[in-house]
Amino acid sequence: MRIALTEFVSLDGVSQGPGSPDEDTTGGFTRGGWLTPHLDGRFVEAAAHWLSLADGLLLGRRTYEEFAAAWPQITDPEDPFTERMNGLPKYVVTDTLTDAPWQPATLLRFDEVAALKERPGRELQIHGSARLGNALLAAGLVDTVRLVVAPTVVGAGRRLLDHPGAAVGLRLVSHEATTTGVLLLEYETAGDAPTGTYTGV
Repeated sequence: MRIALTEFVSLDGVSQGPGSPDEDTTGGFTRGGWLTPHLDGRFVEAAAHWLSLADGLLLGRRTYEEFAAAWPQITDPEDPFTERMNGLPKYVVTDTLTDAPWQPATLLRFDEVAALKERPGRELQIHGSARLGNALLAAGLVDTVRLVVAPTVVGAGRRLLDHPGAAVGLRLVSHEATTTGVLLLEYETAGDAPTGTYTGV
């Protein structure tokens, strides 16, 4: 299976608390909900399409626990994500959890992800779990990076790629701007990030 990292980020790279002010207040973060005002029908269509490609979710412990508390409570039959999120297999990368009540779920260690990736299927998708996504990107295990970029500078909060890691090259596959200014970007990983010296054109 391919591993796809899907993240919501601001223009300054913040990935913390995009959906609501109380979504993730760790570290005293008080600026949550920065993506919500910019969502529209096209975003929903794109996000639903991306999720339709998944054969499983690959999550870190904290994101798994947050999702497990939220998704089973959503009962709106018109919601385009609920059935998929609740029904897909969840693979939780953790050294501390011993129980996974949001089923179907499998607990595994970081060093087991490479073997999981070798199984047949389409995509294992990382949603949230920025630290896990960054670590897998640095390890060369991520194939696709999908970013939903909000037209806002949050100015504080946990950033998606604000962790030490390997340099990674990316190739732009598709890009789109919604009517609200949200950018929908899809990249494929392309090995080491190239470097060079500018000598004029």
